[in-house]
Amino acid sequence: MAKKRKTPSTSPAQLSTNNSEAKGKKPQKPKGIQDELGDFVLLVVLYLLQGIPLGLVMGSVPFLLKSKLSYADIALFSLSSYPYSLKLLWSPIVDSIYNKSVGRRKSWIVPIQAITGIFLIILSQSIDSYVSVESTEAVPVTFLAITFASLVFLCATQDIAVDGWALTLLTEENKAYASTAQTIGLNSGYFLSFTVFLALNSKEFCVKYLGMSDQLVLLGQYLFFWGIMFLVCDLWLVFVKKEAPETEEPAENEIQIVYKHILQVISLPNMRQFIFMIMISKIGFMAHDSVSALKLLEKGFSKEDLALTVLIDFPIQIFVGYYVAKWSSGPKPLRPWLSAFYIRLAFSFLGMLIIYNVPEKISSSFFGFVIFTTVLNSMVSTVMFVGIGSYFTKISDPRIGGTYMTLLNTINNLAGTWPKYFILQSVEHFTDAYCVFPANSTQQTFKCTSDTAKSQCKTLEGLCDKKSDGYYPVSIACVVTGVIVLFAVVRPTVAFLEKVPDAAWRVARDSEEEGEELLGVGKASGAKKD
Repeated sequence: MAKKRKTPSTSPAQLSTNNSEAKGKKPQKPKGIQDELGDFVLLVVLYLLQGIPLGLVMGSVPFLLKSKLSYADIALFSLSSYPYSLKLLWSPIVDSIYNKSVGRRKSWIVPIQAITGIFLIILSQSIDSYVSVESTEAVPVTFLAITFASLVFLCATQDIAVDGWALTLLTEENKAYASTAQTIGLNSGYFLSFTVFLALNSKEFCVKYLGMSDQLVLLGQYLFFWGIMFLVCDLWLVFVKKEAPETEEPAENEIQIVYKHILQVISLPNMRQFIFMIMISKIGFMAHDSVSALKLLEKGFSKEDLALTVLIDFPIQIFVGYYVAKWSSGPKPLRPWLSAFYIRLAFSFLGMLIIYNVPEKISSSFFGFVIFTTVLNSMVSTVMFVGIGSYFTKISDPRIGGTYMTLLNTINNLAGTWPKYFILQSVEHFTDAYCVFPANSTQQTFKCTSDTAKSQCKTLEGLCDKKSDGYYPVSIACVVTGVIVLFAVVRPTVAFLEKVPDAAWRVARDSEEEGEELLGVGKASGAKKD
């Protein structure tokens, strides 16, 4: 039986233009982003909601638990962020199964937001007993990792649908702003779950700056509030926002077809090179991104001090995201990403030097320098994020919209996730710090790498003898690897990809297109030889 071809849903602006052409009228003038501000804001809100749990998993919760856990424990908890980097495995299901009367993307976004909202409300009832500093009970790290991994799984599934909707919600000339909406939304959610929450959760901050007698917000209260916000947004999507209908029926065995297309995309010669480059590109930054902030906590910085960097950085990221999107729409869209690569490597090395030279008494000038360099590093990270996101939008095949974008985003996310567990474990492994006791003591020595273990050692009248810190050899190894990757892999691959035509990123949908697409790939391969 012949398969029916499926095309992505068309935005209202595109439908209007097509109707005008059919009636012989002059096509409408291309719209600027200000003409689609409502849809742009919708994308920002949806990405913001996804950023709330991610900010907790990647920011606040590890900070809250650092005093009670070792780096090995934090490495275990870091696995809870992996579903966001593995969403490609189920993205074809999200991209292919839907209720036509509800809408292709809303069929997934609406129920997931409802489940997430309820999940947050339920979790809010017990979470404070696990993360409270006053609690003397052992932290159930495995339970927390599984719980937050489930929450991240829901957000990752919604992200698949939102990424796909972004391709059709905005018109062709404004597609580059989809990555800007993602940057603003995710960073806003991260900002709220990191800076704002840690400040309001800090008793010292609330007493000193807000005149309160105690912390203003507990983690449980924060989760409850955002659970309600998820449900409110969900009601708005159900009763107010309409999704443009699909123009054609989905093909038979659509899920199998989409998985086949993923294999076809991965099999493209240019895609294989691209995947290899992305997967190893972030190794040079990972020790700095994963461990440096935790080391500053050990050196005497407070959680709210470090959260302050996100407060300063937030408006800068919005500004930078907007202009990087415009920069990335030029003839060399990967140049912003490549230029920022050099700077992030330099900041990774500088971060290690800062950790090494933290004085016993932190002066205001040193604190200001740490904040300044951290904000600059985050700004450069935003340049890389928006730059590569704009390139993803440019090369994505809209015929398998959500899946193609999710494939590219998954590769990028996984590149920043897979090294983290091994780096944290390596820091723990190479750190030589044991609690030693007098010769006449009957106590057995144990490793004292967490604040809790150090306190326990002191209580038992022992001495935490730290002979070596695994952070430094791991950081040096990462930076050296990053320099090698930059000159041996990244620069040559970027030069090659800039010559690849857009047609080489498309996959054949049926036998009529197969010859045309293979011709495009052949041209791309020819560009590589040149």
